[in-house]
Amino acid sequence: MDFLSVLLANSDAVLHSTLIASTPLLLAALGETVAERAGVINIGLEGILLTGAFSGMAGSYFTGSPTVGLLLGGVSGMLLALLFAGLTVGLGADQIIIGVSLNLLAVGLTGVLYRGLFGVTGQALTVSTFSPLSPPLLNSIPFVGYVLFHHTALVYFALLLVPISGFLLFHTRAGLQLQAVGDHPQAAETLGISVASTRTIAVMIEGVLGGIAGSYLSLAYSNTFIEGMSAGRGFIALAIVIFGRWRPWGVLAGALFFGAATALQFHIQALGSALPYQWVLMLPYILTLVTLAIAGTRIAPPLALGQVYKRG
Repeated sequence: MDFLSVLLANSDAVLHSTLIASTPLLLAALGETVAERAGVINIGLEGILLTGAFSGMAGSYFTGSPTVGLLLGGVSGMLLALLFAGLTVGLGADQIIIGVSLNLLAVGLTGVLYRGLFGVTGQALTVSTFSPLSPPLLNSIPFVGYVLFHHTALVYFALLLVPISGFLLFHTRAGLQLQAVGDHPQAAETLGISVASTRTIAVMIEGVLGGIAGSYLSLAYSNTFIEGMSAGRGFIALAIVIFGRWRPWGVLAGALFFGAATALQFHIQALGSALPYQWVLMLPYILTLVTLAIAGTRIAPPLALGQVYKRG
């Protein structure tokens, strides 16, 4: 009971940490939502996050500018996504197999490059990072000021993307065409919509957002790079897309839900809970399995999701 009262007394810190932990999940899940709405499922999202994290750290380390690191992270994610699109959309390869291969490529590539550039000692490097924005009046509001108005610009960028992506997907011609490609690619093609181009652009958008999400991990979350630091967030983002029913506002709710689980994980450990730390570390991943088990059987995905389309 004392532990719960302490946790409630620190609720502002928990909510603040929730937004921080939710941001990379939200960015990655929004990108995956766009791709899946176009009929492409990219299991390689985990690898895109990891590559973005390394590129962001390396860019910031060598230039001293986290902005350059962020741009490099987005570009690296886009290049990896283009490789995925070329093999799946262009050549018709199986999306799941290529996605898994992409993850393995990212783990090996980032590991080799990290050790080649910074040595094999495993010494963590601290890089220049983004500073929190603290509006003078807003950040002084009791409770709300600390929870909402003491974050880096990337947090607000991710939140702003939710209404923007919702509008673009459901209230613009391009968004409706993208959804048509994800549901009925043959019919979309007969209307003059290029399925290959639409899917490739959707995957590129996913790559950029996934790369930025990875850069956030190294430039605003941990201020360094560690091999494998994506730690399953790409797979959690895939679950969030299902949780959110392929809609940006639902994805936001899912990201906050899983972000809260991650925040609680750290706060429970910091407050000295008697619960074994292994169980605490498992919390976000257990929630992922439960979400997929419960929601996955009740929600209909885009009709052509994961299906190879050959013009003809």
